[in-house]
Amino acid sequence: MNSGDAWVEGPNGERFWGRFGAAGLLVHDLRRGVLLQHRADWSHFGGTWGLPGGARHEGETAVEGALREAAEEAAVPADAVEVLFTSVLDLGFWSYTTVVAQAVKAFEPHMADVESIELRWVAVPHVTDLPLHPGFGASWPELRSRLTALAG
Repeated sequence: MNSGDAWVEGPNGERFWGRFGAAGLLVHDLRRGVLLQHRADWSHFGGTWGLPGGARHEGETAVEGALREAAEEAAVPADAVEVLFTSVLDLGFWSYTTVVAQAVKAFEPHMADVESIELRWVAVPHVTDLPLHPGFGASWPELRSRLTALAG
């Protein structure tokens, strides 16, 4: 597969990472909360908190891309999560898919590459206490609502 690691420029000059779009994995553990990544300072919106994720490869589905990226960045085992739903931001020329999954087996994430300062399980009510990546921050209220409804 061709890597999608490249910038896409929008009509207003905005830049988005991922030639074929991007995807991230929001893992929810009923006991520990959601898994968040403190993004490396050199990355896009570095120093903020968001989801393990990144550029999709050519021909890769959003779910495949999110699971691959989460494994590469946070050592999230694909067999430890069950996909609940996806949420798509589609700008026409670029898209980002949040893949929301439930942890079905216990696992300990760890920084598997240089794209993280820290990985942390964060209780759902405390997610907004952190400085969030702007895209994740904008989508969090809807994601939280859907996640809370499914968790009961």
